[in-house]
Amino acid sequence: MKILRFDIYFGLMLAVAGILLPFVHPEEALIQLVTLSAIWAIFAIGFDFVFGALGMVSFGHATFLGVGGYAVALATQKYGFSFFTGTGLAMVLGAVFALLFSFFALRVSGIFFALVTLALSQLIFILADSKLRAFTGGTDGISGVERPNLFGIDFYDPVNYYWFVLGVYALVMLIVISLRSSPFGRVIASIRSNETRADQLGFNVNRYKQITFVISGGLSGLAGALLASLLMYMNPQMLHWTTSGDVIIMTLLGGSGTLWGATVGVIVFEVLKEWLSGWTNYWYGVLGLVFILATIFFPRGIVGGLEKGFAAYQNSRKSRERGVK
Repeated sequence: MKILRFDIYFGLMLAVAGILLPFVHPEEALIQLVTLSAIWAIFAIGFDFVFGALGMVSFGHATFLGVGGYAVALATQKYGFSFFTGTGLAMVLGAVFALLFSFFALRVSGIFFALVTLALSQLIFILADSKLRAFTGGTDGISGVERPNLFGIDFYDPVNYYWFVLGVYALVMLIVISLRSSPFGRVIASIRSNETRADQLGFNVNRYKQITFVISGGLSGLAGALLASLLMYMNPQMLHWTTSGDVIIMTLLGGSGTLWGATVGVIVFEVLKEWLSGWTNYWYGVLGLVFILATIFFPRGIVGGLEKGFAAYQNSRKSRERGVK
């Protein structure tokens, strides 16, 4: 993955905005909304590692998010483990479930891949909602999920938890940039571009797909742990297929395959959701209309459109400079 000058500028702008927010607008509701957006962004980044990098549509990522949430909830509430142990378990379980899904889903491709992940995800949702309610709490869920305990810092304070989540988000971004810029990332890009040619070059295409899916599942499990901790509550709804649908919309809205697309898509989605839900009970329909209009006018997503505009501006400026000379 080539890091563009636009990506650097945009990343610096997001970093400055994130750092200044608690000082400029310390309102608790806004801090909570941005914290929630950062957690969803981690989930969307994990999802886009499969969707954007490989071009595979998965409707099963709600499972990896959900098992991550349940891992930290059960570990801290029922078994007395620390938040960090629970979070580590969340990442491992997210990766393990992704591996299990891949054994079935990677036997097919295209729409059939999406349908297999959807079926498996709904199976896990039904188990959590009914058959395993002794562990999951069923529709009542698990309340009182703990937050980190580190250096005596009170992470029940919204601002402190905001800084913690922001740090995790930055670390996830660095990891994903490193992976997508590495030889592994270049192989993944070649598989998306031409799977047959990548196979002819000697790469084990299914193995690379599986590894990518597992990494994506681990990141999604991490997001689930952070989300359950933010809400201090966990229930099976996080496992529902609509959660997977939301993250697909977020990623497409921001720009699938772009560096900052997942993050921007989440921010736009959450801000619109917050505003529209206070305006009408049919906010999801209005949001759907916004999504349709966005895909018409920004087929590459918001960030993809901005990248195109920035590139056109750079080319225009270079042409003017050559003309002056």
